[in-house]
Amino acid sequence: MSSLFAHLSRLYEDGHRHEITDLLSDKSFLEGGRTAEAAVLIAVTDRAQPGVILTQRPQDMRDHPGQVAFPGGKLDPGEDAITAALREAQEELAIDPADVQVIGETDCYQTGTGFNVTPVLAVVPPDLELTPSPAEVEAWFEVPLATLLEQDNWESHEVFWRGQTRHYLEMHYEGFRIWGVTAAIIANLSRRIAPERLASGA
Repeated sequence: MSSLFAHLSRLYEDGHRHEITDLLSDKSFLEGGRTAEAAVLIAVTDRAQPGVILTQRPQDMRDHPGQVAFPGGKLDPGEDAITAALREAQEELAIDPADVQVIGETDCYQTGTGFNVTPVLAVVPPDLELTPSPAEVEAWFEVPLATLLEQDNWESHEVFWRGQTRHYLEMHYEGFRIWGVTAAIIANLSRRIAPERLASGA
């Protein structure tokens, strides 16, 4: 067990002891009431300054072209969120599940397009030889975890969508635009794991 895994596990457990009622969600924008289960992997690299692996979807994809995302996708029949997140990370980036130390599931995010997305927090070795799947990943990059968790690094915007005002967060990092569901999942995680506690080792 790495020291980062032990530290993040403690912060994860402490941060999930209490219910938070005002986490971000797009549930109010859902039309038709039908939902599907999905999962994503928040893969934290085991460094002195841990990073998070993110991907950019190909521009020619039918759904959310060009958007930044965590590795992930819909659950296959019989899968749970952890199994699906590990499978998707292997399919998209060739991350071997044996290299992943899973900490646990964090808050499910409900999208306006009908997905219940369960993020799975985990630690992976640094500098893995990742092989992107051309059909699913145009590029991948790593952002410091502390940068993502720091709420002051995010810009708040709003847009009128489906008859309502939708508030969303956005960050530009080395030419990549991080926003939408990915940004909201990170914002919710920052309510569970405060950046100052991450840095302090407490």
